[in-house]
Amino acid sequence: MIADTPAAPYYAVVFTSVRTEGDLGYGEAAARMLELVREQPGFLGVESARGEDGLGITVSYWASEAAILAWKHHPEHTAIRERGRSTWYARCHTRVCRVERAYGFSL
Repeated sequence: MIADTPAAPYYAVVFTSVRTEGDLGYGEAAARMLELVREQPGFLGVESARGEDGLGITVSYWASEAAILAWKHHPEHTAIRERGRSTWYARCHTRVCRVERAYGFSL
């Protein structure tokens, strides 16, 4: 689903990852993180896709850099992020961007 974001400017966090084999509790943790992030002040929305090759891209949208940092330091998110590094991801990168323009259409 495409996130319904406000008029720019706002921020985007692009998380690109390659999964390891097996679920190992990943699905449950991902569902919990989605539930938790939706409660965070400044969270605007999220879009996510994963290919059969294990490559995934998740983009979360935020009102401010302060909101992004608050999420980064949330204790439950921190614990899950560490588990991701040790168990679920073979490789990952996070990029933080300021969205200056946004446009699209829908039928």
